[in-house]
Amino acid sequence: MSRDYYEVLGVGRDASQDEIKRAFRQLAKKHHPDANPGDKDAEARFKEINEAYEVLSDPTKRSNYDAYGNPNGPFANAGGGGAGGHAGDPFGRVFGDFGGFPFGDLFGGFEEILGGRRQPDTGPRRGDDLELEIDITLEEAFTGVERDVRIPRTEQCDRCRGSGAEPGTQVTTCPSCRGTGQVRTTRSTMLGSFVTVAPCARCRGTGKVIEKPCKECGGKGQVSRTRTVTVKVPAGADSGLRLRLSGQGNAGVRGGPTGDLYVVVFVRRHERFQRQGDDLILDQVVSFPLASIGGSVTVPGIDGETQMDVPAGTQPGAVLRLRGKGMPRLRSKGRGDMLVRISVRVPTKLSGREKEILKELGKFDGETFADTRSFFDRLRGVDGGSK
Repeated sequence: MSRDYYEVLGVGRDASQDEIKRAFRQLAKKHHPDANPGDKDAEARFKEINEAYEVLSDPTKRSNYDAYGNPNGPFANAGGGGAGGHAGDPFGRVFGDFGGFPFGDLFGGFEEILGGRRQPDTGPRRGDDLELEIDITLEEAFTGVERDVRIPRTEQCDRCRGSGAEPGTQVTTCPSCRGTGQVRTTRSTMLGSFVTVAPCARCRGTGKVIEKPCKECGGKGQVSRTRTVTVKVPAGADSGLRLRLSGQGNAGVRGGPTGDLYVVVFVRRHERFQRQGDDLILDQVVSFPLASIGGSVTVPGIDGETQMDVPAGTQPGAVLRLRGKGMPRLRSKGRGDMLVRISVRVPTKLSGREKEILKELGKFDGETFADTRSFFDRLRGVDGGSK
């Protein structure tokens, strides 16, 4: 993570889930690579926005992020080797060995003295959530659509039923930690003896040892498979819509529940319509006489052609509203409107009679016009209206 997640989404730390979701949808539409052709940085910005939303929309990850700066909790990056680093010990990472003084061991000793004890990771754990994106057309967003998508995910091994042990063999208690998943080390310092607690290296904190690993999964209890899942996109879907498919994520660990699948929807650009929420915007050219006198014209709609009344005196740039001709309202009744922006077509070739009619019309406004007769017609005295 290079930037603060709240900064990425442009929300405060006290933002509600609705505010976070609204900010994500707006940014997703703005920075989606399809909406920024030729922008090499669009994909990176979009991934950053997705990463921020994935953390802040999950109460557990958000809580860890607010408290520790890491969505996976204080021990997510624990490990030895770094300066002042102590495996599984956040205090060692924060304070380091100041002047050779073992702060990590000191706090570890206090933890033991006060009766606190880190819990081993031996219980059930929920599987990871998965996320993918799908692109749909505006017409598909209007009607709703079902899409079959292929998802690579982890599933419980059928051979060992998730135990990791070859059928017929046993999973025994770890002799090193005696099933606790932890090992304790006593260290003498100038302040006395202190005890540190760390995950057992032999059983990796599970408290169990597999005598003969499963041939199918190699002792992991899980296998990788690709499944086809049907995604139902509702009518009225807009870019940034996040659909949740419960139980379609990665398998849980040690009998834990399966994670979920999140599908982010993006609607491709349309050649005729622009979308503004539930409304559609259409640019329509009408003739000068129709704009002047008024009448009706056939215009395209997302669900077929429709008649539109053009009031007399309609000016270029005017916006006419066709109510109920826009997109369906997501998970609600009714539709948005279609907003038609008017452009007036000015004829480039006119007959003599047409020119005279327009000149007569212009005289009422006190306007004068250029002489459109040819040089020879002016010599012969031919009137422009006789052509």
